[in-house]
Amino acid sequence: MSRRAKIESLLQDSPEDVFLNYAYAMEFIKESEIESAREIFAKVRKLDPDYVPAYFQEAQMLGQEDLIDEAKQILASGIDVARRTGDDHALGEMTEFMETL
Repeated sequence: MSRRAKIESLLQDSPEDVFLNYAYAMEFIKESEIESAREIFAKVRKLDPDYVPAYFQEAQMLGQEDLIDEAKQILASGIDVARRTGDDHALGEMTEFMETL
């Protein structure tokens, strides 16, 4: 069973699990299924608007796809969340990444 299939199975029992949904989005990135990943990242943000890694990973994915304006929008939101929640490490990483876009 593939990692994606395992996550899908776990999501059947826990569809609102933030980390499982995040891991699911990351699997879609690995498979270059960008639109599916975006949908799942949106779900993650809805489930937990303070889940900082989702913002950073989605922004990186969008940047790699040359969707720079969209990456900047997601990143700006993530920077705000990191600042508000006191996640200085993520704040630094996302600020540095923003400067490269």
